[in-house]
Amino acid sequence: MLTKDTAICIRTTDYSETSQIVTLFTRTTGKISTIAKGSKRPKSAFDGPLEVFSHGQIVFFDSSREKLATLAEFQQAPAFSCKADNLFALNCCLFGAELVNSLTHDYDPHPELFDSFLQFLHDTNEGQKAMTLLILFQLTLLREIGLIPILNACANCKTSHGPRVTSHEFYFSSSANGLICGDCEASFPDKIKLSKNAADCLANAKLLKGAEEKTLNEIEKILIHHFTEILHRQPRMAKYVLSSGDRG
Repeated sequence: MLTKDTAICIRTTDYSETSQIVTLFTRTTGKISTIAKGSKRPKSAFDGPLEVFSHGQIVFFDSSREKLATLAEFQQAPAFSCKADNLFALNCCLFGAELVNSLTHDYDPHPELFDSFLQFLHDTNEGQKAMTLLILFQLTLLREIGLIPILNACANCKTSHGPRVTSHEFYFSSSANGLICGDCEASFPDKIKLSKNAADCLANAKLLKGAEEKTLNEIEKILIHHFTEILHRQPRMAKYVLSSGDRG
């Protein structure tokens, strides 16, 4: 059956001298693995090898979800250029693609997540603050897949984040799936202490746009720790996001 959809390429692997295996995140079908036959030929129907972040309208043939779908057409929109202009922006986009690939299931559509990912790539390409955009996208991803931590209250005692918390210390615990107040932290050995600024930004994402680089880096370390716990391994691109000196 031929299916039309809108897609973003999130992973490519060489299959042969002329073809590729391409993982696509589509808006209405979800994540799919396809074979792009002849894509590496100079005069292929895809105008050359497909690259990560290629996006546009696709047509694919899927006879069985247990096998690779066949990519028949890919009408690509203009490519994102952040990979050529800013290494840190590229690393953030690659990290986002890796997380989408790792945390979504085949044929499980998330149209709002698709729109958010496409907007994240567009805004990063336009030169907006990549770390802020990455954090906001990661929070959207966690919400859309049903794994968003509790960030506006203590995940243990449910006390709202704010002046009612008797302790001014804040922590994050993956095992508790959220923020932990100073009154409850002793019960969670995996806790990581947060600055007040980081805790405030996690509780109110609108504050992220005005946050200092130090606070953004602190939050990103927390999120990487949380993704590592969810996946039982550290995402491959995590070290490049944290080690880059250009926060563009």
